[in-house]
Amino acid sequence: MANFSAIPCSGWDNVTARALLRDMFDAAVSAADPVKILAAHLPSRPRGRCIVVGAGKAAAMARAVDAAWPDVDLRGAVVVPYGYALAAGRIAVLEAAHPVPDANSTAAGRTMLDLVSGLSPDDLVLALVSGGGSSVLASPAEGLTLADKQRVNRVLLASGLDIRTMNAIRRRVSAIKGGRLAAAAAPARVVTLTISDIPGDDVSAIASGPTIADPDPARDLSPFAARYREELGEAVYACLVSEPPPAPAITAEDVRLIATPRQALDAASAIARTAGIEVVSLGDDLESESSEVGRDMARIARSSGKTPRILLSGGETTVTIGDGATGRGGRNTEFALALALELDGRPGVWCLAADTDGEDGTSGGGAGAFVAPDTLARARAAGVDPAESLRRHDSGSFFERVGDLLVTGPTLTNVNDFRAVLIAH
Repeated sequence: MANFSAIPCSGWDNVTARALLRDMFDAAVSAADPVKILAAHLPSRPRGRCIVVGAGKAAAMARAVDAAWPDVDLRGAVVVPYGYALAAGRIAVLEAAHPVPDANSTAAGRTMLDLVSGLSPDDLVLALVSGGGSSVLASPAEGLTLADKQRVNRVLLASGLDIRTMNAIRRRVSAIKGGRLAAAAAPARVVTLTISDIPGDDVSAIASGPTIADPDPARDLSPFAARYREELGEAVYACLVSEPPPAPAITAEDVRLIATPRQALDAASAIARTAGIEVVSLGDDLESESSEVGRDMARIARSSGKTPRILLSGGETTVTIGDGATGRGGRNTEFALALALELDGRPGVWCLAADTDGEDGTSGGGAGAFVAPDTLARARAAGVDPAESLRRHDSGSFFERVGDLLVTGPTLTNVNDFRAVLIAH
């Protein structure tokens, strides 16, 4: 590792700053690598069979289970977004669409329910759950269709709602989420191993909790239903405003968090501190509109002193899509572009904002973006209008055009967003 602490404030440049920020991001992702950490969280081996089910960025989790228990009677399946599959031995890895479900998502739902049927008290169901599971694992509630579920997801993606509210809605329109998969596995024991991508690590919200009881099954969803009634359709509207179905019967829950956003940010902080850089932690649970958070972070950076420091944060911001939104982007590229505009080329400030799963919304394969003091100048020289790009929510295209898009490919984990702002002015 370079001796970043030996660099004077005037000596930082794009290459050095990017190297430090990328080292921090890589450390955050590595801290949530299930291949490295999952075995320590496994329960006692079952007397009977072990049935593995799962959804989200779960392929690496499945591979780790298969490797850890070679002599256990084990089979099962997990479903992951397209492009996130890898071989997992005795556990089949299915693929489906993200962030809007498709026919393979509903097929995966049927597969999971079939796998957990007819089990005995000696059997163990091991549920591997992480972010991204809400769309790839789908089973429409009674009276709804896949097309209804797709409309719900599209409306939610553009709504700007926080992730907890989104998942409350997803649970209501599902026959598998909100603990219903666990209920179908009775009388087998169910143990859930989960990687958190939720601010506050609310396990019921991770992939909408297929094995976790709904904490608020009677929540009033009528305001959302009324606001979006036309876009949702009458069947979904009726589902959301009618009396909620009875909560599924679930025995004692055994849920084990194997990786969290806090652990990931701690690993990133260690990289910076080893390099002699002060870290100012703003929390692992930041929410609110991406562009507003970006502007706020830029204002903090402008008011900081001259000692090199890093503003570090996680969480899950939102993007509310309005009229004129014709571009590609995600919450991290939107954050980064708003921050760049607010900084307006201020020297000595760099940023990396990215999703730890390697995919930021519709950013064209990007995980997020770098911001440098010359980002806006390079964009304007290339004929790209930064303000117009932000207005059209085209931040992914913007950073791709200027060469500042971070492309990592699938990381096979997901502990939410990573944002690091280096201040060395």
